[in-house]
Amino acid sequence: MKIFPFLSRLHRKARYIIMVKVNLWEVVCICMETEMLTIFDESGSAIGVATRDEVHNKGYWHQTFQCYVVGKENHEEYMYLQLRSHLKKDFANVYDITAAGHILSNETVADGVREVNEELGLNVTYDQLNSLGMLPNVIETETIKDHELSHVFLYEMTEPMETFILQPEEVSGMAKARLYDFISFYNGDSDHLEIEGYKQDSSGGKTWFKETISKDRFVPHSKQYFVSVAEAICSNRKA
Repeated sequence: MKIFPFLSRLHRKARYIIMVKVNLWEVVCICMETEMLTIFDESGSAIGVATRDEVHNKGYWHQTFQCYVVGKENHEEYMYLQLRSHLKKDFANVYDITAAGHILSNETVADGVREVNEELGLNVTYDQLNSLGMLPNVIETETIKDHELSHVFLYEMTEPMETFILQPEEVSGMAKARLYDFISFYNGDSDHLEIEGYKQDSSGGKTWFKETISKDRFVPHSKQYFVSVAEAICSNRKA
């Protein structure tokens, strides 16, 4: 059977695959199960398990994995940012953390490193990451109450940005900003951020761009989260 390209990177939620042969074609049906997340009280103690939708509707605290990727090009350090896919249910087509995702109820924090591989195509192991700590991260809109206990990491890569292999249903482009411009933007010293990068079409073609953005082009993390990440990155660079 000729394997469809997307099957090489099945989402972790895939529970089983049903093969059906119709005439000369083999059809693959992927039956998905609901994401189950461990939920916590405000002190960080686990209190049960709930579906992802229930977690976001009721505002339960839950764990996420976040990885900020830094690279050096022409002796300049850059922070890489993902442009979320227009297919995303929440916060489509805005900029965010380089790679991030939920930690499922049957996973450990270390398992979260798969997000870097799935979304960016980087072969990264957990012991290659630098921990920036666990940061509370609250996002509340009319449609979502997202209360995250975010395990935040920093990864330093040596390859240029265009070597990322993007997962199209999650990421539609990548951008870079000078690292210390990014830190100033995150901690509120600057209202705007100059970025450059590319948007990737369905065939893998890249359209390059430069633009100046404000926080209304970002996932609406809380001010305290932005500041905490900026401070953690500064501390890491000075260590």
